[in-house]
Amino acid sequence: MASLEENTAAIAVGADHAGFPLKAELCSWLADEGRRVIDLGTTGRESCDYPYFASAVAREVASGRAGKGILVCGTGIGMAVAANRHQGIRAANCNDLFLARLSREHNNGNVLCLGARVIAPQLAKEIVQTWLTTPYQGGRHQLRLDMIEELASP
Repeated sequence: MASLEENTAAIAVGADHAGFPLKAELCSWLADEGRRVIDLGTTGRESCDYPYFASAVAREVASGRAGKGILVCGTGIGMAVAANRHQGIRAANCNDLFLARLSREHNNGNVLCLGARVIAPQLAKEIVQTWLTTPYQGGRHQLRLDMIEELASP
């Protein structure tokens, strides 16, 4: 079960043109579920560059203005690559429930990336729900996350 803090923390959401329809549906659904959403765009289906939206969401999460982030593009891959360039971001491309659960339990993922051309909207909602409510296990997993940070340092 998610803590009160996890339920009230803002969720930053962003997408490119390929992810826009799914992002719009997810934002509406999350709001209906009582979640606070920070919609960082895009606002339509016109071609746009995903790195800008990935960076905007990553900055909101890294700064603490949002507790978690969700990014949507065609496959989720580009968004994950771009978001992971930001310090403190652990973005995971999850296109099924198993990956969503493990990205939280083992990797303390703080940005979920989804592929709008890969998964249907109903499955996307199930993935988001699983990801938002799965707690981080810590323990041996924290040792590995610390190692990643250490290895990434200059």
